[in-house]
Amino acid sequence: MINDELIIKMTEFNAGDPKRIQHFIKVYEFAHVIGVKEELLAADLRILDMAAIMHDIGIRPSEEKYGRCDGKLQEQEGPEYAKEMLADFSEVTATETERICYLIAHHHTYDNVDGLDYRILLEADFLVNAMEDDLPKDAIITFRDKVFETKTGLHLINTMFGL
Repeated sequence: MINDELIIKMTEFNAGDPKRIQHFIKVYEFAHVIGVKEELLAADLRILDMAAIMHDIGIRPSEEKYGRCDGKLQEQEGPEYAKEMLADFSEVTATETERICYLIAHHHTYDNVDGLDYRILLEADFLVNAMEDDLPKDAIITFRDKVFETKTGLHLINTMFGL
């Protein structure tokens, strides 16, 4: 299955950085669960899964190029590397690659969300970041109220953080 192979490639891409590898695995799993529960079409779930696995592909290149990896730099640098990695998979179409790269290029942009796949990626990434960054409850509530819209994402964030 392509997701398994993509996970291996992303693990190799992030070799020596188990925290980053664990991060994208968790985001992928949350995105997948939310996508299934929100009844995403199979084609959209496939795109979401691949985008979730690769969403932070711009971090390492940003660190190497600029010595930092803020969200905007991740969005800027990620699509080129994602496109390169996806080129190894003949079964990924140009249309899928375009949408995956778009999601990667916007996964830290919270306005003008143009699809359920995009919304779910934002929610899944935040579920993991909030825990990993040990965010205070008030920050989690503020973000939830501004960004979360899916029934499943809302249930998960409220349950996980006791909101």
